[in-house]
Amino acid sequence: MEVNEILVVAMFASFILLLFTGFPVAWVLGGIGVIFTGIGYLADIYLDTWTGLDMLTLSLVVNRIYKIMDNWVLVALPMFIFMGIMLDRSGVAERLMESIQELFGRVRGGLAITVTLIGIILAASTGIVGASVVLLGLMSLPAMMRQNYATPLALGTIASAGTLGILIPPSIMLVIMADQLALSVGDLFMGALIPGLLLGFLYISYLLIMGWLKPEALPLPENAQPLDKAVVWKVIKSILPPVALIFAVLGSIFAGIATATEASGVGALGATLLAWWNGKLSFTTLKEVVVGSFNTTAYIFAIFLGATCFALVLRELGGDELIESWLTGLPFGEYGIIACILLIIFLLGFFLDWIEITLIVLPLLAPVVTALGLDINGYGVVDNPELVWFVMLVAMALQTSFLTPPVGFSLFYLKGVCPPDVTLGQIYRGVVPFIILQLIGLLALVIWPQLVLWLPAVAYG
Repeated sequence: MEVNEILVVAMFASFILLLFTGFPVAWVLGGIGVIFTGIGYLADIYLDTWTGLDMLTLSLVVNRIYKIMDNWVLVALPMFIFMGIMLDRSGVAERLMESIQELFGRVRGGLAITVTLIGIILAASTGIVGASVVLLGLMSLPAMMRQNYATPLALGTIASAGTLGILIPPSIMLVIMADQLALSVGDLFMGALIPGLLLGFLYISYLLIMGWLKPEALPLPENAQPLDKAVVWKVIKSILPPVALIFAVLGSIFAGIATATEASGVGALGATLLAWWNGKLSFTTLKEVVVGSFNTTAYIFAIFLGATCFALVLRELGGDELIESWLTGLPFGEYGIIACILLIIFLLGFFLDWIEITLIVLPLLAPVVTALGLDINGYGVVDNPELVWFVMLVAMALQTSFLTPPVGFSLFYLKGVCPPDVTLGQIYRGVVPFIILQLIGLLALVIWPQLVLWLPAVAYG
Protein backbone atom coordinates (compact mmCIF):
# COMPACT_ATOMS: atom_id res chain seq x y z
CA MET A 1 0.00 0.00 0.00
CA GLU A 2 1.11 3.55 -0.69
CA VAL A 3 1.55 6.00 2.15
CA ASN A 4 -1.68 7.86 1.30
CA GLU A 5 -3.67 4.62 1.41
CA ILE A 6 -2.13 3.74 4.78
CA LEU A 7 -3.09 7.18 6.15
CA VAL A 8 -6.67 6.83 4.88
CA VAL A 9 -7.09 3.48 6.61
CA ALA A 10 -5.42 4.84 9.74
CA MET A 11 -7.79 7.83 9.80
CA PHE A 12 -10.87 5.62 9.74
CA ALA A 13 -9.40 3.22 12.32
CA SER A 14 -8.50 6.11 14.63
CA PHE A 15 -11.98 7.56 14.32
CA ILE A 16 -13.66 4.27 15.24
CA LEU A 17 -11.33 3.65 18.19
CA LEU A 18 -11.62 7.18 19.60
CA LEU A 19 -15.42 6.98 19.52
CA PHE A 20 -15.25 4.41 22.31
CA THR A 21 -13.30 6.78 24.54
CA GLY A 22 -16.34 8.96 25.12
CA PHE A 23 -14.90 12.12 23.60
CA PRO A 24 -17.45 14.31 21.75
CA VAL A 25 -17.72 13.23 18.12
CA ALA A 26 -17.11 16.76 16.79
CA TRP A 27 -13.79 16.97 18.64
CA VAL A 28 -12.76 13.51 17.47
CA LEU A 29 -13.44 14.33 13.82
CA GLY A 30 -11.74 17.71 13.86
CA GLY A 31 -8.83 16.48 15.97
CA ILE A 32 -8.10 13.54 13.68
CA GLY A 33 -8.12 15.88 10.68
CA VAL A 34 -5.57 18.21 12.31
CA ILE A 35 -3.36 15.38 13.61
CA PHE A 36 -3.17 13.57 10.28
CA THR A 37 -2.44 16.80 8.47
CA GLY A 38 0.59 17.13 10.76
CA ILE A 39 1.57 13.49 10.20
CA GLY A 40 1.40 13.90 6.42
CA TYR A 41 3.34 17.16 6.54
CA LEU A 42 6.13 15.65 8.66
CA ALA A 43 6.21 12.50 6.49
CA ASP A 44 6.76 14.66 3.40
CA ILE A 45 9.66 16.47 5.09
CA TYR A 46 11.47 13.61 6.81
CA LEU A 47 10.42 10.47 4.89
CA ASP A 48 10.52 11.99 1.40
CA THR A 49 6.88 11.06 0.67
CA TRP A 50 4.23 13.09 -1.12
CA THR A 51 0.92 13.10 0.73
CA GLY A 52 -0.13 16.57 -0.43
CA LEU A 53 -0.90 17.63 3.16
CA ASP A 54 0.48 20.86 4.63
CA MET A 55 -0.69 23.85 6.63
CA LEU A 56 -2.54 25.09 3.54
CA THR A 57 -4.87 22.12 3.93
CA LEU A 58 -6.10 23.40 7.28
CA SER A 59 -6.53 26.91 5.91
CA LEU A 60 -8.98 25.48 3.36
CA VAL A 61 -11.15 24.33 6.26
CA VAL A 62 -11.88 27.98 7.06
CA ASN A 63 -13.34 28.48 3.59
CA ARG A 64 -15.43 25.31 3.93
CA ILE A 65 -16.78 26.47 7.31
CA TYR A 66 -17.72 29.82 5.82
CA LYS A 67 -19.66 28.05 3.05
CA ILE A 68 -21.51 25.97 5.65
CA MET A 69 -22.56 29.05 7.60
CA ASP A 70 -23.54 30.82 4.37
CA ASN A 71 -25.75 27.92 3.23
CA TRP A 72 -29.42 28.89 3.05
CA VAL A 73 -30.57 25.26 2.86
CA LEU A 74 -29.18 24.57 6.33
CA VAL A 75 -31.21 27.42 7.81
CA ALA A 76 -34.11 24.96 7.64
CA LEU A 77 -32.48 22.78 10.33
CA PRO A 78 -33.07 24.99 13.40
CA MET A 79 -36.57 25.84 12.15
CA PHE A 80 -37.60 22.20 11.71
CA ILE A 81 -36.04 21.34 15.08
CA PHE A 82 -37.99 24.19 16.72
CA MET A 83 -41.16 22.93 15.00
CA GLY A 84 -40.63 19.41 16.31
CA ILE A 85 -39.90 20.38 19.89
CA MET A 86 -42.80 22.86 19.99
CA LEU A 87 -45.21 20.21 18.71
CA ASP A 88 -43.90 17.90 21.40
CA ARG A 89 -45.03 20.46 24.00
CA SER A 90 -48.27 21.49 22.28
CA GLY A 91 -50.49 18.65 23.50
CA VAL A 92 -51.41 17.64 19.93
CA ALA A 93 -50.16 14.07 20.34
CA GLU A 94 -52.17 13.50 23.53
CA ARG A 95 -55.38 14.57 21.81
CA LEU A 96 -54.63 12.32 18.86
CA MET A 97 -53.95 9.38 21.14
CA GLU A 98 -57.25 9.71 22.95
CA SER A 99 -59.46 10.22 19.89
CA ILE A 100 -57.87 7.71 17.47
CA GLN A 101 -57.89 5.05 20.18
CA GLU A 102 -61.67 5.49 20.46
CA LEU A 103 -61.95 5.16 16.66
CA PHE A 104 -60.11 1.79 16.63
CA GLY A 105 -61.40 0.65 20.01
CA ARG A 106 -63.36 -2.28 18.60
CA VAL A 107 -60.52 -3.51 16.36
CA ARG A 108 -58.20 -6.13 17.83
CA GLY A 109 -54.81 -4.43 18.09
CA GLY A 110 -56.52 -1.05 17.77
CA LEU A 111 -54.26 0.57 20.36
CA ALA A 112 -51.11 -0.60 18.55
CA ILE A 113 -52.56 0.66 15.25
CA THR A 114 -53.26 3.98 16.97
CA VAL A 115 -49.63 4.21 18.07
CA THR A 116 -48.46 3.54 14.51
CA LEU A 117 -50.78 6.16 13.02
CA ILE A 118 -49.67 8.74 15.56
CA GLY A 119 -46.06 7.80 14.81
CA ILE A 120 -46.71 8.57 11.13
CA ILE A 121 -48.30 11.93 11.98
CA LEU A 122 -45.50 12.83 14.40
CA ALA A 123 -42.91 11.84 11.81
CA ALA A 124 -44.53 14.15 9.26
CA SER A 125 -44.73 16.91 11.88
CA THR A 126 -41.47 16.72 13.79
CA GLY A 127 -38.84 14.66 11.95
CA ILE A 128 -37.00 14.04 15.26
CA VAL A 129 -36.69 10.35 16.17
CA GLY A 130 -35.73 10.73 19.83
CA ALA A 131 -38.65 13.04 20.59
CA SER A 132 -41.17 10.78 18.82
CA VAL A 133 -40.01 7.56 20.53
CA VAL A 134 -39.97 9.15 23.98
CA LEU A 135 -43.36 10.82 23.52
CA LEU A 136 -45.00 7.62 22.21
CA GLY A 137 -43.42 5.62 25.02
CA LEU A 138 -44.71 7.95 27.72
CA MET A 139 -48.20 8.19 26.23
CA SER A 140 -48.95 4.70 25.02
CA LEU A 141 -46.90 2.14 26.97
CA PRO A 142 -48.90 2.46 30.24
CA ALA A 143 -52.18 2.13 28.31
CA MET A 144 -50.92 -0.93 26.41
CA MET A 145 -49.78 -2.54 29.66
CA ARG A 146 -53.16 -1.90 31.27
CA GLN A 147 -54.85 -3.52 28.27
CA ASN A 148 -52.59 -6.61 28.73
CA TYR A 149 -50.73 -6.34 25.44
CA ALA A 150 -47.77 -8.68 25.05
CA THR A 151 -44.88 -6.58 26.34
CA PRO A 152 -42.40 -7.26 23.48
CA LEU A 153 -45.05 -6.48 20.87
CA ALA A 154 -46.01 -3.23 22.59
CA LEU A 155 -42.36 -2.15 22.86
CA GLY A 156 -41.61 -3.06 19.24
CA THR A 157 -44.63 -1.11 18.01
CA ILE A 158 -43.60 2.04 19.90
CA ALA A 159 -39.94 1.91 18.86
CA SER A 160 -40.69 1.28 15.18
CA ALA A 161 -43.47 3.89 14.94
CA GLY A 162 -41.30 6.53 16.59
CA THR A 163 -38.38 5.81 14.26
CA LEU A 164 -40.44 6.73 11.18
CA GLY A 165 -39.35 10.32 11.78
CA ILE A 166 -35.96 9.63 10.22
CA LEU A 167 -37.59 8.88 6.85
CA ILE A 168 -40.96 10.60 6.49
CA PRO A 169 -40.54 14.28 5.53
CA PRO A 170 -39.79 16.86 6.79
CA SER A 171 -36.86 14.81 8.09
CA ILE A 172 -33.82 16.87 9.12
CA MET A 173 -31.67 13.96 7.93
CA LEU A 174 -32.97 14.43 4.38
CA VAL A 175 -32.16 18.15 4.55
CA ILE A 176 -28.53 17.37 5.40
CA MET A 177 -28.34 14.61 2.76
CA ALA A 178 -29.62 17.03 0.11
CA ASP A 179 -26.99 19.57 1.11
CA GLN A 180 -24.13 17.07 1.08
CA LEU A 181 -24.98 15.65 -2.36
CA ALA A 182 -26.19 18.91 -3.95
CA LEU A 183 -29.68 17.48 -4.46
CA SER A 184 -33.04 19.20 -4.22
CA VAL A 185 -34.58 19.00 -0.75
CA GLY A 186 -38.00 18.91 -2.41
CA ASP A 187 -36.97 15.89 -4.50
CA LEU A 188 -35.88 13.98 -1.41
CA PHE A 189 -38.99 14.96 0.57
CA MET A 190 -41.26 13.80 -2.26
CA GLY A 191 -39.16 10.68 -2.83
CA ALA A 192 -39.39 9.70 0.85
CA LEU A 193 -43.15 10.09 1.21
CA ILE A 194 -44.27 6.82 -0.43
CA PRO A 195 -41.49 4.68 1.20
CA GLY A 196 -42.40 6.13 4.60
CA LEU A 197 -46.09 5.43 4.13
CA LEU A 198 -45.22 1.96 2.82
CA LEU A 199 -43.47 1.17 6.10
CA GLY A 200 -46.48 2.43 8.05
CA PHE A 201 -48.74 0.19 5.92
CA LEU A 202 -46.50 -2.82 6.56
CA TYR A 203 -46.56 -2.17 10.32
CA ILE A 204 -50.36 -1.89 10.44
CA SER A 205 -50.82 -4.98 8.27
CA TYR A 206 -48.54 -6.95 10.59
CA LEU A 207 -50.50 -5.81 13.65
CA LEU A 208 -53.82 -6.79 12.07
CA ILE A 209 -52.45 -10.22 11.14
CA MET A 210 -51.04 -10.72 14.65
CA GLY A 211 -54.40 -9.73 16.13
CA TRP A 212 -55.98 -12.53 14.09
CA LEU A 213 -53.27 -15.15 14.71
CA LYS A 214 -52.52 -14.34 18.38
CA PRO A 215 -55.55 -12.56 19.84
CA GLU A 216 -54.16 -12.94 23.37
CA ALA A 217 -51.18 -10.73 22.42
CA LEU A 218 -53.44 -7.86 21.28
CA PRO A 219 -56.60 -8.03 23.40
CA LEU A 220 -59.66 -5.85 22.92
CA PRO A 221 -60.33 -3.23 25.61
CA GLU A 222 -62.99 -4.17 28.11
CA ASN A 223 -64.83 -0.87 27.74
CA ALA A 224 -64.76 -0.52 23.94
CA GLN A 225 -67.32 2.08 22.86
CA PRO A 226 -69.44 1.65 19.72
CA LEU A 227 -68.44 3.79 16.76
CA ASP A 228 -70.74 6.78 16.28
CA LYS A 229 -70.73 10.24 14.77
CA ALA A 230 -69.44 11.84 17.97
CA VAL A 231 -66.29 9.67 17.93
CA VAL A 232 -65.67 10.38 14.24
CA TRP A 233 -66.11 14.12 14.76
CA LYS A 234 -63.73 14.03 17.73
CA VAL A 235 -61.09 12.32 15.55
CA ILE A 236 -61.56 14.87 12.79
CA LYS A 237 -61.19 17.79 15.23
CA SER A 238 -58.02 16.35 16.77
CA ILE A 239 -56.38 15.33 13.49
CA LEU A 240 -57.14 18.45 11.42
CA PRO A 241 -54.62 20.85 13.09
CA PRO A 242 -51.49 18.67 12.67
CA VAL A 243 -52.59 17.57 9.19
CA ALA A 244 -53.11 21.23 8.22
CA LEU A 245 -49.61 21.98 9.46
CA ILE A 246 -48.18 19.07 7.45
CA PHE A 247 -49.95 20.29 4.31
CA ALA A 248 -48.75 23.84 4.91
CA VAL A 249 -45.13 22.70 5.17
CA LEU A 250 -44.90 19.84 2.67
CA GLY A 251 -47.61 21.13 0.35
CA SER A 252 -45.85 24.47 -0.11
CA ILE A 253 -42.62 22.63 -0.98
CA PHE A 254 -44.24 20.09 -3.31
CA ALA A 255 -46.25 22.77 -5.10
CA GLY A 256 -43.15 24.90 -5.63
CA ILE A 257 -44.62 27.79 -3.65
CA ALA A 258 -41.85 27.81 -1.04
CA THR A 259 -38.35 26.45 -0.62
CA ALA A 260 -37.59 24.04 2.22
CA THR A 261 -36.05 26.93 4.17
CA GLU A 262 -39.13 29.10 3.80
CA ALA A 263 -41.45 26.18 4.59
CA SER A 264 -39.49 25.46 7.78
CA GLY A 265 -40.34 28.96 9.00
CA VAL A 266 -44.01 28.30 8.24
CA GLY A 267 -43.78 25.07 10.22
CA ALA A 268 -42.17 26.74 13.24
CA LEU A 269 -44.87 29.43 13.28
CA GLY A 270 -47.64 26.87 12.78
CA ALA A 271 -46.39 24.69 15.65
CA THR A 272 -46.30 27.75 17.92
CA LEU A 273 -49.89 28.65 16.96
CA LEU A 274 -51.00 25.06 17.68
CA ALA A 275 -49.43 25.24 21.15
CA TRP A 276 -51.23 28.54 21.74
CA TRP A 277 -54.54 27.09 20.47
CA ASN A 278 -54.23 24.17 22.92
CA GLY A 279 -53.39 26.49 25.81
CA LYS A 280 -49.86 25.11 26.14
CA LEU A 281 -47.93 28.22 25.09
CA SER A 282 -46.25 30.18 27.86
CA PHE A 283 -43.02 32.05 28.35
CA THR A 284 -41.53 29.03 30.14
CA THR A 285 -42.53 26.70 27.32
CA LEU A 286 -41.17 29.06 24.67
CA LYS A 287 -37.90 29.37 26.57
CA GLU A 288 -37.54 25.59 26.89
CA VAL A 289 -38.26 25.08 23.18
CA VAL A 290 -35.77 27.78 22.12
CA VAL A 291 -33.04 26.38 24.40
CA GLY A 292 -33.74 22.84 23.19
CA SER A 293 -33.59 23.96 19.57
CA PHE A 294 -30.36 25.83 20.24
CA ASN A 295 -28.71 22.81 21.89
CA THR A 296 -29.73 20.36 19.15
CA THR A 297 -28.70 22.75 16.36
CA ALA A 298 -25.36 23.45 18.04
CA TYR A 299 -24.73 19.71 18.38
CA ILE A 300 -25.41 19.12 14.69
CA PHE A 301 -23.35 22.08 13.47
CA ALA A 302 -20.42 21.18 15.74
CA ILE A 303 -20.32 17.79 14.02
CA PHE A 304 -20.60 19.63 10.70
CA LEU A 305 -17.42 21.56 11.48
CA GLY A 306 -15.48 18.52 12.69
CA ALA A 307 -16.66 16.43 9.73
CA THR A 308 -15.63 19.21 7.32
CA CYS A 309 -12.05 19.06 8.58
CA PHE A 310 -12.00 15.25 8.56
CA ALA A 311 -13.49 14.95 5.06
CA LEU A 312 -11.19 17.60 3.57
CA VAL A 313 -8.05 15.85 4.82
CA LEU A 314 -9.43 12.49 3.66
CA ARG A 315 -10.05 13.85 0.16
CA GLU A 316 -6.61 15.46 0.02
CA LEU A 317 -5.19 11.99 0.66
CA GLY A 318 -7.28 10.57 -2.19
CA GLY A 319 -9.62 8.67 0.11
CA ASP A 320 -12.66 9.11 -2.15
CA GLU A 321 -10.83 7.67 -5.19
CA LEU A 322 -9.47 4.82 -3.07
CA ILE A 323 -12.92 3.84 -1.76
CA GLU A 324 -14.42 4.14 -5.25
CA SER A 325 -11.74 1.87 -6.73
CA TRP A 326 -12.21 -0.72 -3.97
CA LEU A 327 -15.99 -0.87 -4.38
CA THR A 328 -16.16 -0.75 -8.19
CA GLY A 329 -13.55 -3.51 -8.28
CA LEU A 330 -15.84 -5.94 -6.48
CA PRO A 331 -16.95 -8.83 -8.75
CA PHE A 332 -20.63 -8.61 -7.79
CA GLY A 333 -22.23 -6.54 -10.54
CA GLU A 334 -24.05 -3.25 -10.15
CA TYR A 335 -26.71 -4.32 -7.67
CA GLY A 336 -24.22 -6.49 -5.78
CA ILE A 337 -22.12 -3.38 -5.16
CA ILE A 338 -25.26 -1.49 -4.06
CA ALA A 339 -25.98 -4.34 -1.62
CA CYS A 340 -22.41 -4.13 -0.25
CA ILE A 341 -22.75 -0.37 0.24
CA LEU A 342 -26.05 -0.77 2.08
CA LEU A 343 -24.54 -3.49 4.27
CA ILE A 344 -21.63 -1.19 5.16
CA ILE A 345 -24.04 1.62 6.08
CA PHE A 346 -26.24 -0.79 8.02
CA LEU A 347 -23.25 -2.01 10.07
CA LEU A 348 -21.91 1.51 10.61
CA GLY A 349 -25.33 2.46 11.93
CA PHE A 350 -24.77 0.10 14.87
CA PHE A 351 -22.29 2.49 16.49
CA LEU A 352 -22.38 5.73 14.48
CA ASP A 353 -25.15 8.29 14.55
CA TRP A 354 -26.85 9.13 11.25
CA ILE A 355 -25.19 12.57 11.29
CA GLU A 356 -21.64 11.18 11.03
CA ILE A 357 -22.69 8.68 8.35
CA THR A 358 -24.43 11.42 6.35
CA LEU A 359 -21.55 13.88 6.59
CA ILE A 360 -18.59 11.51 6.13
CA VAL A 361 -19.62 8.23 4.53
CA LEU A 362 -22.44 9.27 2.19
CA PRO A 363 -20.39 11.81 0.15
CA LEU A 364 -17.68 9.15 -0.31
CA LEU A 365 -20.11 6.48 -1.53
CA ALA A 366 -22.34 8.62 -3.77
CA PRO A 367 -19.70 8.92 -6.57
CA VAL A 368 -19.47 5.11 -6.61
CA VAL A 369 -23.21 4.86 -7.32
CA THR A 370 -22.94 7.52 -10.04
CA ALA A 371 -20.01 5.65 -11.64
CA LEU A 372 -22.03 2.43 -11.85
CA GLY A 373 -24.15 3.92 -14.63
CA LEU A 374 -27.41 2.52 -13.31
CA ASP A 375 -30.39 2.90 -15.63
CA ILE A 376 -32.82 4.45 -13.13
CA ASN A 377 -35.85 6.05 -14.78
CA GLY A 378 -36.25 9.65 -13.71
CA TYR A 379 -39.07 10.14 -16.23
CA GLY A 380 -36.99 12.84 -17.89
CA VAL A 381 -37.76 15.43 -15.21
CA VAL A 382 -35.98 14.28 -12.01
CA ASP A 383 -32.36 15.39 -11.79
CA ASN A 384 -29.86 12.70 -10.73
CA PRO A 385 -32.54 10.00 -10.31
CA GLU A 386 -29.95 7.37 -9.33
CA LEU A 387 -28.76 9.53 -6.42
CA VAL A 388 -32.30 10.35 -5.25
CA TRP A 389 -33.08 6.62 -5.28
CA PHE A 390 -29.79 5.77 -3.55
CA VAL A 391 -30.41 8.33 -0.78
CA MET A 392 -33.75 6.68 -0.05
CA LEU A 393 -32.05 3.28 0.21
CA VAL A 394 -29.51 4.75 2.63
CA ALA A 395 -32.27 6.42 4.68
CA MET A 396 -34.15 3.11 4.90
CA ALA A 397 -30.96 1.26 5.91
CA LEU A 398 -30.25 3.85 8.61
CA GLN A 399 -33.81 3.57 9.90
CA THR A 400 -33.28 -0.18 10.23
CA SER A 401 -30.03 0.38 12.12
CA PHE A 402 -31.91 2.58 14.62
CA LEU A 403 -33.81 -0.53 15.73
CA THR A 404 -31.09 -3.16 15.45
CA PRO A 405 -29.68 -4.66 18.67
CA PRO A 406 -27.45 -4.27 20.51
CA VAL A 407 -26.98 -0.49 20.13
CA GLY A 408 -29.94 0.81 18.11
CA PHE A 409 -30.51 4.37 19.27
CA SER A 410 -34.31 4.09 19.37
CA LEU A 411 -34.04 1.11 21.71
CA PHE A 412 -32.22 3.20 24.31
CA TYR A 413 -34.55 6.18 23.84
CA LEU A 414 -37.42 3.82 24.68
CA LYS A 415 -35.62 2.08 27.55
CA GLY A 416 -35.10 5.46 29.18
CA VAL A 417 -38.86 5.99 29.62
CA CYS A 418 -39.88 2.39 30.39
CA PRO A 419 -40.70 1.09 33.88
CA PRO A 420 -37.75 -0.58 35.67
CA ASP A 421 -39.20 -4.07 35.16
CA VAL A 422 -39.01 -3.73 31.34
CA THR A 423 -35.72 -5.23 30.13
CA LEU A 424 -33.65 -4.55 27.04
CA GLY A 425 -34.15 -8.20 26.10
CA GLN A 426 -37.91 -7.61 25.81
CA ILE A 427 -37.29 -4.56 23.62
CA TYR A 428 -34.88 -6.54 21.43
CA ARG A 429 -37.44 -9.33 20.93
CA GLY A 430 -40.16 -6.82 20.17
CA VAL A 431 -38.34 -5.01 17.37
CA VAL A 432 -37.23 -8.11 15.43
CA PRO A 433 -40.47 -8.43 13.37
CA PHE A 434 -40.36 -4.72 12.55
CA ILE A 435 -36.73 -4.96 11.43
CA ILE A 436 -37.82 -7.72 9.05
CA LEU A 437 -40.63 -5.48 7.76
CA GLN A 438 -38.13 -2.66 7.18
CA LEU A 439 -35.86 -5.00 5.23
CA ILE A 440 -38.88 -5.98 3.12
CA GLY A 441 -39.51 -2.28 2.50
CA LEU A 442 -35.85 -1.76 1.56
CA LEU A 443 -36.03 -4.68 -0.87
CA ALA A 444 -39.18 -3.19 -2.41
CA LEU A 445 -37.32 0.09 -3.10
CA VAL A 446 -34.47 -1.82 -4.74
CA ILE A 447 -36.85 -3.77 -6.99
CA TRP A 448 -39.18 -0.83 -7.76
CA PRO A 449 -37.30 2.50 -7.85
CA GLN A 450 -40.59 4.06 -9.02
CA LEU A 451 -41.74 3.99 -5.38
CA VAL A 452 -39.19 6.76 -4.86
CA LEU A 453 -39.24 8.59 -8.19
CA TRP A 454 -42.89 8.52 -9.23
CA LEU A 455 -44.08 11.35 -6.94
CA PRO A 456 -41.26 13.82 -7.86
CA ALA A 457 -41.91 13.05 -11.55
CA VAL A 458 -45.64 13.74 -11.16
CA ALA A 459 -44.90 16.99 -9.31
CA TYR A 460 -42.68 18.17 -12.15
CA GLY A 461 -45.20 17.13 -14.79
